Amino acid sequence: MMPDTMGGRPVPAASAAARSAPRLDDLVARTTRGDPQALAALFETYGPLVHRTALCLTLSADDADDVVQDVFIGLPEALARYVDRGAFEPWLRTVTSRVALMKMRLTRRHDAAHASIHPEPADPRADHIAERLSVLDALGRLSEEQRIVFLLKVVEGYTHEEIARQLGIRRGTSEVRLFRAIRQLRELLGRD
Repeated sequence: MMPDTMGGRPVPAASAAARSAPRLDDLVARTTRGDPQALAALFETYGPLVHRTALCLTLSADDADDVVQDVFIGLPEALARYVDRGAFEPWLRTVTSRVALMKMRLTRRHDAAHASIHPEPADPRADHIAERLSVLDALGRLSEEQRIVFLLKVVEGYTHEEIARQLGIRRGTSEVRLFRAIRQLRELLGRD
């Protein structure tokens, strides 16, 4: 039996782990049918990606953990709609972004309701704080709309067209939000 070659060079045999690892399409099909081992394998492989994406959007480890849980709980149902949607990782990041955005909206509504019931007194010193902000603090000071576009574009690498589709806005709106976010970050960080 001749060894496999590519361009005249021998192709290395797949490792035992690669030969025994289930293929993505098999895991997707099994997860859609409700196989908990397949779901666990997807979690093991893609959980860190989902968490990173959620953390970038929510800026909260606890909220990111909640998003990861929500994504993987709903994954079998979501995968039924995945068929022929392109590459899996970008699709999963989009699902994660949508779940994170829903969580942020719910949290904002809850916080607004709580604040109307239990208003906190304003701190008169808040306007006079002149300490240098960290990047994370500066991101937290952006409007939610600006922060989401900034993170989706700069951190996650989405195009303005993809961001617009995902958020239900126009491409130009995404571009303006990114411009304003960058301008505000420069001001907050003292980098004009």
